[in-house]
Amino acid sequence: MTTLRRLLIVAGATLFLAVPSLSGSVTEDAGRDGEKNSPRQVELPGTKLLTIRSSIVGRDYDLYISFPRSYNDTTRRFPVVYLLDGQYDFPLVNGIYGDLYYDGFLPELITVGITWGGEHPNYDSLRTQDLTPTSIKEVPSTGNGPKFLASIKGELIPYIDSQYRTDKKDRTLMGSSLGGLFTLYTMFHETDLFTRYVLTSPAITWDNNVLSSYEESYHTQHTRLPARLFMAVSALEGSEATFGKFVDRLKSRKYQDLQIETRVLEGMGHAGSKPEGYTRGLQSVFARLSKNINPSKLNAFVGKYRLNPQVTVRILVENDHLALLAPDSTKIELLVESDNDFFVRGMFLFIKFHRNDAGAVTGAHVEQFQGGFDLTKEE
Repeated sequence: MTTLRRLLIVAGATLFLAVPSLSGSVTEDAGRDGEKNSPRQVELPGTKLLTIRSSIVGRDYDLYISFPRSYNDTTRRFPVVYLLDGQYDFPLVNGIYGDLYYDGFLPELITVGITWGGEHPNYDSLRTQDLTPTSIKEVPSTGNGPKFLASIKGELIPYIDSQYRTDKKDRTLMGSSLGGLFTLYTMFHETDLFTRYVLTSPAITWDNNVLSSYEESYHTQHTRLPARLFMAVSALEGSEATFGKFVDRLKSRKYQDLQIETRVLEGMGHAGSKPEGYTRGLQSVFARLSKNINPSKLNAFVGKYRLNPQVTVRILVENDHLALLAPDSTKIELLVESDNDFFVRGMFLFIKFHRNDAGAVTGAHVEQFQGGFDLTKEE
């Protein structure tokens, strides 16, 4: 971040954020009821609350929706993250997304938190009904998962797709605990409905390990499981061994097109697995993979690039990869996204090189969180 800040300063493109002082007197605004000195509720900017009626399940669901900062660009469509238990985790994931996007780990996304509507919903009871794929006698009113999944597929997703500019080929499902159970159930029963799956502390032992039977059934019919999957479990909740057996079983299948990452979160309990697990999970399933490129092709990008009469940067080859040499002599490794597109891991820094009709590199466009600028190649 220090290097980027220096680069922006010398480019004359520094943006200053107005931060209010916390010292001095405090003024409380009138609340919505107009009562004097009644503080207003805190709301999440850029979000909406909608309600959809499911005829399949026979109940209302509230949808908490957040939008990326470029959503007003009507030429673009955006991937969607569908988050279970939105009543608990929507603010958490909304904050995680903002941080990961700022650091360049995530593309711009629409997030849809799914929860239960109606007057004073009993979240504990309703989630136990909808997030469990089978009914067990020890817990009454369970096993509504198949209907809930049918509603997500046949009602909720089509509604979101009809209302907003979504990328219908790029959906993510996230959940924890029973939500993690439901996420895995979905992966084995409606595999193509989502492309990415993020889950923490899944209830793997539900109904005598019914998930294992779902995986076995899937395996007998498929050799391919097209998904990017992240699973995490906390070390202190006592299910690490069961989790490990399920992971080993899944990896032993060697499914084609399955990318899987798992993690044991040290020092965390069951609910505490979500902040780190969701952060690591989103990083994992949206990770930009650096491609291999013939080192000889990198020489085409080498040279001096001018931003303005006073500022230049250099692109050089070092250890078979490109590096940007900033004005303060700091080197930044550039990873390959495509033949002309490069990125920096852990920073919002993307470089697209330009070529003329003859194929020679003539310059580049640099995109950062605060905005973009162009460089002209001089040699």
